[in-house]
Amino acid sequence: MWFFKKKAEEQKPEAVVVQAPAAVVTPETKEAEKASWLDRLKQGLEKSSSKLTTGISDIFTKRKLDDATLDELQDLLITSDIGVATAAKLTENLRRTRFGKDVSGDEIRAALAADIAELLLPAQKAIDIDGHKPFVILVSGVNGAGKTTTIGKLAAHYVAEGKTVMLAAGDTFRAAAVEQLQVWARRAGASFVRKEDGADAAALAYEAMEKAKADNIDILMIDTAGRLQNKANLMEELSKVARVISKKDASAPHAGLLVIDATVGQNAVSQVELFKQAVPITGLVVTKLDGTAKGGVLVSLVERFGIPVHAVGVGEGIGDLRPFTAIEFAAGLMDVEAAALMTAKADNT
Repeated sequence: MWFFKKKAEEQKPEAVVVQAPAAVVTPETKEAEKASWLDRLKQGLEKSSSKLTTGISDIFTKRKLDDATLDELQDLLITSDIGVATAAKLTENLRRTRFGKDVSGDEIRAALAADIAELLLPAQKAIDIDGHKPFVILVSGVNGAGKTTTIGKLAAHYVAEGKTVMLAAGDTFRAAAVEQLQVWARRAGASFVRKEDGADAAALAYEAMEKAKADNIDILMIDTAGRLQNKANLMEELSKVARVISKKDASAPHAGLLVIDATVGQNAVSQVELFKQAVPITGLVVTKLDGTAKGGVLVSLVERFGIPVHAVGVGEGIGDLRPFTAIEFAAGLMDVEAAALMTAKADNT
């Protein structure tokens, strides 16, 4: 299953609820879908993998693995946004297993991919929605990260799994965000809740929870503001939304997703730190991997925060956001085949 671990009428100032038509999402066969996704993931990571592939090939052209090559490799990994701590750990593993040996760039990339996959495997977790109805997902992230689009894509997949979904437009100060979310709700076959422009986001969240419960909705996804011009005000607003949700249901929000734009590179680290201060963050969605050579930042985030990555995005299409899988991501990042990755891992043990 996709992201699961297991299987209106305007009334101001009351919330406006729009019931969308039935979903029109038709899943492809599993094999064709997987092959198509792997191709898109590999293409999406091309900018990141190209930088690493070229750099590694330049370093390991008829050279032994010695202190000089390890230093060069570590610098390359750091400049590819994999992070200082992670780069040191990866190069140390190579020192332990291959120091003094003649190695090729292909061998190094396969070995790095295997180690990265092992590092990322604990982060490969689905969202477990069992036990709560409605299951409340609070979604945060800076404006421009792809937050609203991510919510819409998630909703489409949830509906395709047979779940009833409601989207709540909690970014009440951006009319464009509200309208965009409403379009996604219609496209996905989800219900939609909004209030008038500039309304209190916490009040919207409270009313959405009441409506979702009354309508027997399976999943309620609440969008939030992402303005960073005034961090203090934004964080207070987010904290208020979370507090109000908890007052309505002490166990909620049941998931807190933070949407990260991969193109920001190491700035993603400070974003995670900032949002964690305001709302509970239980998992990440990393978007726009197709538009950057900084895809290694996902590795850095997992290493630093130990937080699950539920999904990655490599395009604007509804099928371009998929569950995160460590082996596929590591293989795509280092431009190796998954089979070669597993062979390299066996050689390291």
